[in-house]
Amino acid sequence: MARIVVIGGSGHVGTYLLPALVEQGHEVVNVSRGKATPYRDHAAWKHVEQVAADRKAEETEGKFGARIADLKADIVVDMITFELEGAQQLVEALRNKIEHYLFCSSIWVYGHATTVPSVETDPMNAIDNYGINKAKIESWLMQQSRRDGFPATAFRPGHIVGEGWVPINPQANPNPDVFSRIARGEELSLPNLGLEMVHHVHADDVAQWIVCAIQNRAASIGEVFNTVSAHALTLRGYAEAMFRWFGHEPRLTYAPFEDWKRELSDADAESSWGHIMRSSCVSIEKSRQRLGYSPRFTSVEAVKQSVAALIASGKVTVPGS
Repeated sequence: MARIVVIGGSGHVGTYLLPALVEQGHEVVNVSRGKATPYRDHAAWKHVEQVAADRKAEETEGKFGARIADLKADIVVDMITFELEGAQQLVEALRNKIEHYLFCSSIWVYGHATTVPSVETDPMNAIDNYGINKAKIESWLMQQSRRDGFPATAFRPGHIVGEGWVPINPQANPNPDVFSRIARGEELSLPNLGLEMVHHVHADDVAQWIVCAIQNRAASIGEVFNTVSAHALTLRGYAEAMFRWFGHEPRLTYAPFEDWKRELSDADAESSWGHIMRSSCVSIEKSRQRLGYSPRFTSVEAVKQSVAALIASGKVTVPGS
């Protein structure tokens, strides 16, 4: 069994990942700021070593890489690198000291699709700083791995959902009130023809993917993988499924985006545009074939679990609640 350090392990994926690693007999270390708690209780957390660190502050001081190297990990899972300089500092400190480094990227390294579903060999054409920075890190890591032997793997989650998380909704933004409106059977307007796509993934399936990659180290090093559910959802299909889950026939209208967005707040309209212009639909065939990845949740199943938790917490209201 291995000593595994997870950077940012108190987040949504870590809620599922760390207990799974403990149950497999690994020695697990969680590096976080110490300000967040897992979304779910689990007895395995008693066996996780907790290390408090402010990554951004320690990177500025040039200390973070050494801090992680001093933990003497066999495997490092990095959930929270967002800039190339931070990745470079960490990798240089870990070089020749670990067996495997797994970097959490994003499907937002894709901008507009060039194939559907998008595959890992499609060009990265990110359109915002978040995606551009993730793409830069991926490219540099793959160079380090394939040219210099650094044992890196990159994975690209989609829109992460699950208990404790607000899903991207059928209007392609994170406003939970959309689900309350659907629960009441109110009419819902969608942009254009409702055929743009979103691609969710349950946090537990991202955790499962990481376990698969660790178990299939030789097949994953030097490679990039999409990490999503088996199928994307059109906004229309997504809305129809949620209406029916709440016991209503769908009540949908459509409008061109420029007219439609006037009904939304500026923040929601901006978020919707970001998802609509990408219309994400990505393939997991590489993950299936090389790593044996098989997501447990469909996109709709993952969203339903999220929404059920939002109902229980009062963030989504249903008639009679």
